[in-house]
Amino acid sequence: MRLIEIKKADLVIFVGDTHGDLEVSQKVVGNYLNTDNKIVFLGDYVDRGPFSKANLDFLLETKRKNPEKIYLLQGNHEGYPIIKFFPADFWESLDERDYKKYSSIVIEFPLALIVKNILALHAVPPDLKTTKTNHIPSKEINKIKLGSKEWQQITWGDFYEEKGDYLGQDLFSGRSRFGKDYFLKIMKRFDKNILIRSHQPDAPQFMFDDRCLTIFSSSIYARERTIAILDFKKEIKSAKDLEIKKI
Repeated sequence: MRLIEIKKADLVIFVGDTHGDLEVSQKVVGNYLNTDNKIVFLGDYVDRGPFSKANLDFLLETKRKNPEKIYLLQGNHEGYPIIKFFPADFWESLDERDYKKYSSIVIEFPLALIVKNILALHAVPPDLKTTKTNHIPSKEINKIKLGSKEWQQITWGDFYEEKGDYLGQDLFSGRSRFGKDYFLKIMKRFDKNILIRSHQPDAPQFMFDDRCLTIFSSSIYARERTIAILDFKKEIKSAKDLEIKKI
């Protein structure tokens, strides 16, 4: 399944890029993994940081032991088997056997998660159609092919606090850029009010009238390591109603 839904929890903890930061992954799991909580990692577990393999191994083992409590979404750094990029120190360090093993695992990770009025994914929601009876295009997400335009939006897209829909590609990175008009259109189509994402270290923490939250949890970025916490009992009208916590 490419789309996951959480229907019940005490707290839902959202974790941004960890990028080989084993310490932060262990800290989040140690602090928040209990019977009633769910932890959602938003992708990018490897490369850039010094402990990529250990970080990914830890998360995979924690997921194996707690399949209904830990969710590992796919980021662009899990897409190296599909589209090559730089830096890719983790992927380039693997022998053939380990490359096949890890690539076969990470390309099966879900692409998106929904909980209450929140949509969570790595980068930008895809431009998918809905029907009158199905506001959430789950069937369409589950049909997304790796390497497709929709997959690239989810794993590689950037948002900017500007008017407009599709803003073109970044001249240096080639990443697709999207503005406020696209955000409003696509969130209406998904019938969700808040987007939680990571991926884009130059993005403001809050965008689009506080409906879009960008978090990072790795120490490799020059910004605070943060997580976002949803209290299931609390009414959430904007991303600022979530608890944003240093970790």
